[in-house]
Amino acid sequence: MKKLMIYTMAALFATITVSIAAQDKDAMMAKEKAAWQAFKDKNAADFKKVVAADFLGVYAEGISDMKKELDDMQKWDMKSFAISDYTAVTSGADTMMSTYKVTIEGTYDGKDASGTYNAGSVWKMKKSAWMAIFHTNVKVETAGKPAG
Repeated sequence: MKKLMIYTMAALFATITVSIAAQDKDAMMAKEKAAWQAFKDKNAADFKKVVAADFLGVYAEGISDMKKELDDMQKWDMKSFAISDYTAVTSGADTMMSTYKVTIEGTYDGKDASGTYNAGSVWKMKKSAWMAIFHTNVKVETAGKPAG
């Protein structure tokens, strides 16, 4: 009977842990989508609601802070974005990391930037709200045709 009780309690805690993790993952994906939507809409005020003032980003074009990110926002003409393969893991009680793919249709500085990007973000709990403090993405390159 004692073993049964231990197994039951272990199963209960595992279920609670999985449930909390799923809620966190869903909440973080919603935050990620909100950041992308604000960026797409060129809405700096909404962007700042989910992205920290001390934000840093790393991209093929260079390193970004909040000012550069907002400047680059104006150079984008993003028609659509879609997030897939989203994963989020905690690193302590106040930090989460996420990875995902984002498929974008649009231009950057007048040049086609459409494609699928591998992306990652770090989120930190600041003043009772999750804020993005770091982001990176890199375009997925398709394999070139063999020479011949």
